[in-house]
Amino acid sequence: MKLNRNELKNKEAWAEIGIGVPNYDVAEAVVKAVEAPRWIHFGIGNIFRIFLGGIADELLEKGLLDRGITCIETFDFDVVDKIYTPYDDLVLSVILKSDGTRDMKVLGSLAEGIKADPGDAEQWGRMLAAFASQDLQLITFTITEKGYALTSSDGVYLPYVQKDIENGPDQARGAMGVVAAGLFRRFEEGALPVALVSMDNCANNGRLLKESVVTMAEEWAKLGFVPEAFVEYVSDEETVAFCCTMIDKITPRPSEQIADDLEALGIEDMQPVITSKRTYIAPFANGEGPQYVVIEDRFPNGRPMLEEGFGVYLGDYDTVSRSERMKVTALLNPVHSATGPIGVVLGIDLFADMLEQVPAVLKLAKAVAYQEGLPMVKDPGILSPQAFVDELFEDRFPNKYLGDTNLRLSTDVSQGVGVRFGETIKAYVAQYGSAEQLTAIPLGIAGWLRYMLGVDDQGKAYELAPDPMNDEITGLFATIRWGDPTTVTDQLKPILSNERVFFTDLYQAGLGEKIEGFFKEMIQGPGSTLATIEKYFA
Repeated sequence: MKLNRNELKNKEAWAEIGIGVPNYDVAEAVVKAVEAPRWIHFGIGNIFRIFLGGIADELLEKGLLDRGITCIETFDFDVVDKIYTPYDDLVLSVILKSDGTRDMKVLGSLAEGIKADPGDAEQWGRMLAAFASQDLQLITFTITEKGYALTSSDGVYLPYVQKDIENGPDQARGAMGVVAAGLFRRFEEGALPVALVSMDNCANNGRLLKESVVTMAEEWAKLGFVPEAFVEYVSDEETVAFCCTMIDKITPRPSEQIADDLEALGIEDMQPVITSKRTYIAPFANGEGPQYVVIEDRFPNGRPMLEEGFGVYLGDYDTVSRSERMKVTALLNPVHSATGPIGVVLGIDLFADMLEQVPAVLKLAKAVAYQEGLPMVKDPGILSPQAFVDELFEDRFPNKYLGDTNLRLSTDVSQGVGVRFGETIKAYVAQYGSAEQLTAIPLGIAGWLRYMLGVDDQGKAYELAPDPMNDEITGLFATIRWGDPTTVTDQLKPILSNERVFFTDLYQAGLGEKIEGFFKEMIQGPGSTLATIEKYFA
């Protein structure tokens, strides 16, 4: 058996091996999407395919949506060439339950994969045509925090962003430049309304998206590429809305074991690939069952009945903001960022194994969430913070079958620490005048910086996960020697005081010196990282 549209017709064969297939006409859903796109998505990797693709598939099954999603990639074109096109844009969803069972279904909701490459006239034209669609209602995003960044930590435009500004919309290559170019095409079509919906783990993600898109438009207007009316168009929330969201579904990189299991069932070519841009992706996507997405309900051109999808909630900005702060700044993501890098240092591959095998790290994780994060959470009303964090530690985090790795949780941490730690730290400063009473969060930050040394708790070197600040931080740490805390002088200060990284100066917040102290304890020698955690969370 192969994963393609033709073989979907043999429903009995799929049913025999326990895999569901769409009960709607996939070909028809594709044709309608190609002719008149209604839903565009940027960042077409694992979480999008299994989460948003799964929601769209559910709406198609219920007859509440009549066409698939137009999938646009700006960063890694291998994803289109190696995963979308060869499998007719289908994805095999594998939901991993905590009892070891799996729910498997082929999703037919992804209509086409498009490479936003200005050097490929056909692909670029397809992208612009999608933006020009009268039927287009929403453009969603899962491009990670760094996808919205226009500047480096010192406030200077990133080189590729500067090129996009200088070259204008016809030659845009970065995500924000491509989106702005697409919106300019929509503006030329008659200033058509649309909603842009960020689904990345950023505080106020919709507003961050708007800031970046409007900045691109303003810079192009200065150079005469676009009229001032275009800047007004993308700035008008009544016409172009930038919706905030909270999204939550743990989606690890695809498992080789699952690939082997699928091939043993008789499905060919299921092995994951690592693209030239180091994207880990496969014809299937694996993830946990629980999922949440809370969406700010502002859609100038209408929207699908998203609330009929599993785990989808619609609300106003305050509801979304409280939900987002609950998850991203207090309960889930801070735990990942505080303990994932420590797991790498301790030489433990899987996140669930670390929490089970190292009681002190589990206590650290619970302290980050229950003791330090939860008191600063405002109840969003639609989700209970207490029930949410209880589910994390009782069901979601212990799920070994997810295969979530500490190395994955260490990816791009520098882009998230401001949201995941800085917001809670600022809340303590606002309430108490200082955050010096915190222990778990600063210990987690020290653990991340300890991880950035690139040597484990026995002094053995390892490769860092991708992060835009890897070179900058490792450069600062070049004079620090593991086993010799006296080599730590002022190397941490440019990071801990950088408000672009933490959204606050951690020294002014009362934590800078504390983090430096934790860091020095963690580099004393073999076993010192674990010993430090056990010292404070025995």
